[in-house]
Amino acid sequence: MPQADIGFIGLAVMGQNLVLNMERNGYAVAVYNRTTARTDEFLARHPDRNLRRTATLRELADCVRTPRTIMIMVQAGAGVDAVIRALQDLLEPGDLIIDGGNSHFKDTERRARQLATRGLEFMGAGVSGGEEGALRGPSIMPGGAREAYARVQDVFTAISAKAPEDGAPCVAYMGPAGAGHYVKMVHNAIEYGDMQLIAETYDILRQGLGMDNDELAATFAAWNDSELDSFLIDITARIFRTPDALTAQALVDMVLDKAAQKGTGKWSSQDALELGAPVPTINAAVVGRVLSSLKEERVRAAAQLPSGATPAFAGDRNQWTEDVKASLYAGKISAYAQGLALLRFASAEYGYALPLGAIASVWRAGCIIRARFLNRITEAFRRDDALPNLLLDPEFKQAVSARLPAWRRVVSAAVQTGIPVLGLGASLAYYDAYRSARLPANLIQAQRDFFGAHTYQRVDRAGTFHSDWG
Repeated sequence: MPQADIGFIGLAVMGQNLVLNMERNGYAVAVYNRTTARTDEFLARHPDRNLRRTATLRELADCVRTPRTIMIMVQAGAGVDAVIRALQDLLEPGDLIIDGGNSHFKDTERRARQLATRGLEFMGAGVSGGEEGALRGPSIMPGGAREAYARVQDVFTAISAKAPEDGAPCVAYMGPAGAGHYVKMVHNAIEYGDMQLIAETYDILRQGLGMDNDELAATFAAWNDSELDSFLIDITARIFRTPDALTAQALVDMVLDKAAQKGTGKWSSQDALELGAPVPTINAAVVGRVLSSLKEERVRAAAQLPSGATPAFAGDRNQWTEDVKASLYAGKISAYAQGLALLRFASAEYGYALPLGAIASVWRAGCIIRARFLNRITEAFRRDDALPNLLLDPEFKQAVSARLPAWRRVVSAAVQTGIPVLGLGASLAYYDAYRSARLPANLIQAQRDFFGAHTYQRVDRAGTFHSDWG
């Protein structure tokens, strides 16, 4: 039997679907899973596919043509390290290992350095799109040596999603070392922000405007035919239409209000703080999930703490709905501006030379944050590939400016009504801080010099100063 084109380790649902995607696109795949029964079950469901069964890593290595390419899709962290330790002695110099999971970018860089001492190539490839994306076409964000990417470019191009506007594959080389996993991490962080903004919008429409689930479904469906067209808005409309099989109620109302997280949003916040990159909407989204996890504590607090709220969403309900839509879009622009600015900070700090326009382009299809307005972001970076912040692009500057009054009305009314708007408020505060020629940080620096002699700079002359503040 001819040897396989690629080896694949890890047959959870994402892994299985990626294997089927590769095979459908003409590649023979050798598969391995730590639990052999899962391998056998998978192959039994697909007997006519060009797949090779292996029961050991030695069999896998022997089954793949040289120089070997082997992709790992296992749980990030210790699991990836364990697979690499078991696999590395079975490979030869020039062989390539690809980690397709959600690994931390610094782990990817450590693994690349360690494997390089053995002459082995290593890549970290972010893969987004969930189970369906893995099968039909994900967005892929590979990082590592450019020569290594050249070896798998055809495979990744074939299996990736294709942008509906121009058919371009949603994959591009992100840069060296951990660049691919860094970009995927920030993709997920923007996803956190986007989901938080949508959830707050839902809360405003439900509590502030009194919409029921049928109205919510219709509203989000209508919004999905506008500039808000996106995967997340689409599934939100569908969620409100889904009945619960166990009760006669809407399924969304049966879901406990505790949002989990796997770490990529938190990693982004942590690294942004290290880099000095402001990402308040992403931070708010992480905090929002943490607060949601305190369900029992929140229930006790709700019985004890007064709201001091006053109804503020009075007047034309249709106009308020339009205002809420405008605030969501403006908040979304702010969140993406923060995420893309974080990529620029990281690119400079880590030497990644990240292609921001290409990144926006590969997010147009396949991934969770896919949205119509990513075409506009792509165009913004084509107009100016050195654009320091998305808010400064003429098109996005105009889009936010037109929605700014509505954005302020909605955030103000939500605060008066007692509806928490961590994300929408943070997005607006970021916009206001970024557009401020002068911030009150002069007082903070004066305080620091007062109590710690930390010095300060002056507005009227160069140099560093310390004063006796009396």
